Amino acid sequence: MSMVGIKAEVHRIDLPAVRHVAAGRPFAWLRLGWRDFSRTWFTSLSFGVLFAVLGWGLVNWGWRLSHLSLTLTTGFMLVSPFLALVFYYLSRSLAQHQRPRDGRRLFHLVRRNGASIGLYALFLVFTLSAWERLSAILVALFMKGDFIGGDYFSLMDLFTAERWVFVAVYAAAGALLAALVFSLSVVSLPMMLDRRVDTVTAMMASLRVVRDNPAAMVLWSGLIAGLMVVGFATWFVGLAVVFPILGHATWHAYRELVEKT
Repeated sequence: MSMVGIKAEVHRIDLPAVRHVAAGRPFAWLRLGWRDFSRTWFTSLSFGVLFAVLGWGLVNWGWRLSHLSLTLTTGFMLVSPFLALVFYYLSRSLAQHQRPRDGRRLFHLVRRNGASIGLYALFLVFTLSAWERLSAILVALFMKGDFIGGDYFSLMDLFTAERWVFVAVYAAAGALLAALVFSLSVVSLPMMLDRRVDTVTAMMASLRVVRDNPAAMVLWSGLIAGLMVVGFATWFVGLAVVFPILGHATWHAYRELVEKT
């Protein structure tokens, strides 16, 4: 009886080299983000206003459903890496001394790596959908019927003594999910816009960036979260400026953290 041997092939993913940066570098990325915002202020602010209005509209649309309004308020941060594609493009154009207002080039860059970018967008949509289901479960488990089925929902209703457990559990669950998305997104989309890399390679590169620069990434994630909260707290008005600056800054973070090929 003959034996047939089957040799399994293992495909190694070639990841780009990752640089180590000082813990305080995120402040420099913000300064560079502000510089790019000031140089492309009309286009950046226009898209910032568009996304702020979109966020405000979604949150107010779900305001009568407590779990949905909470999901959309917090979930906006989960999908923001994809919405910031236009700001990555503007900063990339400035760095290459190209016309940043040429929208056809942005379309070309996205189409060039459209499959990978589209797959990552689906991942973000799936993440937001999963967060909506988890949010509904947490609200149903911890909140009373009058809170769930009331005619109007206010975030101030959460800050009462009997609801601190819900706030703590909800915040912990949201923080864990946000940390996962951040770890997979910190350089993924700028890289896929800049280079023809697949989704898995971009995600693995992001994970390596977080692993090799823990202090800088903790500060960077805290700055992003804090500035986004400021944008939300101003009824999305501040988001029109904060979001573009963070988008531009993310591009500079990518260029500094990932070596050129």
